[in-house]
Amino acid sequence: MVTRDLALVNAQLITNTEADAEATAVLVTGGRIALLGRDAHVSARARDLGIEVRDLEGAVITPGLFDSHTHPHWAAELTRGIDFGGIDTVSELQAATAAYAATLPPGAWVVGWNLEFDAFADTGVNGRLFDHACDGRPFAAMFYDLHTAIANPAALAAAGIVNRPRFDDTSELVVDEAGELTGELRESTAYRLVFDVIPPLGHDEERDRLRDMFRRFTAVGLTGGAIMDGKPRTVDLIEEIEARGELDQRLVVHHWHAVHDDDAAITRVIAAKDRRGTLWETNAVKLFSDGVIDTGTALLHEADACGDGEHAFWPDWGRFQEVVRAYHDAGMLIATHAVGDLAVNQVLETYRGLAERDGSPAHSIEHLEVLADEDLTALAGSGITASMQPLHMQWRAPDLSDNWAARLGTRAGTGYRVRAVLDTGTRVVLGSDWPVAHYDPRIGMAWARGRHAPESASAHVFEPDQRLTGDEALRAYTLWPAQARGYMDRGLLAPGAVADLTIWGGDPVAASPEELIAIEIVATIVDGRIVHDSTPAPMAASSSRP
Repeated sequence: MVTRDLALVNAQLITNTEADAEATAVLVTGGRIALLGRDAHVSARARDLGIEVRDLEGAVITPGLFDSHTHPHWAAELTRGIDFGGIDTVSELQAATAAYAATLPPGAWVVGWNLEFDAFADTGVNGRLFDHACDGRPFAAMFYDLHTAIANPAALAAAGIVNRPRFDDTSELVVDEAGELTGELRESTAYRLVFDVIPPLGHDEERDRLRDMFRRFTAVGLTGGAIMDGKPRTVDLIEEIEARGELDQRLVVHHWHAVHDDDAAITRVIAAKDRRGTLWETNAVKLFSDGVIDTGTALLHEADACGDGEHAFWPDWGRFQEVVRAYHDAGMLIATHAVGDLAVNQVLETYRGLAERDGSPAHSIEHLEVLADEDLTALAGSGITASMQPLHMQWRAPDLSDNWAARLGTRAGTGYRVRAVLDTGTRVVLGSDWPVAHYDPRIGMAWARGRHAPESASAHVFEPDQRLTGDEALRAYTLWPAQARGYMDRGLLAPGAVADLTIWGGDPVAASPEELIAIEIVATIVDGRIVHDSTPAPMAASSSRP
């Protein structure tokens, strides 16, 4: 029997409100917070209701953490095979590939993910580098940015790619000086030609991998997130997982609108916008305006050091505006990927041209990775939500030798200006972009606060004036995402609020960034159900498992 009633006492509460400053206990009934108060008062009320009381022994309760930008369904499929993260030489990549390929049957695809650009600084990105390691098998792997992939000739052949195709957007199959395909696949329209022919997961395995990914999220304190690459199958799987009593996250699914989607596709998405369950909803959409800095596909005010960055992802910006207007007029929440400074400005201009919608949440811009001072001026008073990921700075090098900084030159100092964005009065929310970066929100908050690798207090700090406070970082994972989506009963501890709670072994606000990543997640509670419990004596009275 699953219960959504519980009482938690002897705790420190961070409520994100001005009320209940002296409260040390929480009573939850029916999946919502019924009472905040002192231990004796809450315990007495719980006993009257026949609800078990749990002594937290001084642990800290915060509103549940929400990742504002994540790709769990894609990750469930993509994170098969070899994790290339942290491997920074081609020879090591080849060795890892050969070792994995040796475990596979003849002819099986060799797949991987999390490649880093700097490993190819001397060789260039070329799929032929992996031919020997794969022993003739098709090889395909995604770079960490999810905007670039690599494939060897066998994989290109399996996809039926003989000549270099042309795309309506800025996607590209890169060729060398001789005009030969290198196997570097830039942007989604290009790499999907290959990845769509990789043998897919079976239905049950796909569903269970997605379910298990949500369970891993709960172990790091996440109670929910925004899925930024939704498709009908994503919704079908989430609905099935919930029907099986196995959904442990509160989710907002953004349907991914591709640049080539026509009016019929818009109609289908709008027709399904009210589809929802107890813990999930689908009234949102995700678009792209540009790509990323590392491959020169981000849209910039001025070209980068390689002469790239002057073209928008959409070949017809007027069409982008039409699509945005259609979803806006249908009452949907819009999130638009914009990494480059000019892309941010163009998306802002499009949003400003939309009709007023009383009571509707503000649309968001995702990433805002590079911003000049004039871009910050444009953000002030815009009313948009800025969804940012400071932990993506983990690939930067202190000496500016990394590919990202080399392309930007002196403009590298304008990256990830989260403090400056917040100071314009723009609401900031934080996320991981998993599987681009790790989904652990403790790491995300640590980077937002310290702007350095959180494993060491002596690590190089990038733009120290852009650091957030502990309270701001927590709110960017709790209160502000709720407000951005128009919910007044989430992201805070207050009577009537949903009982999405994260219980910490220490204070995430008072801890230093270095201490923060090591704080234990004692328990995670979603809708009043305990979905993760690290204690020796689990809170069995409200177990989330059927």
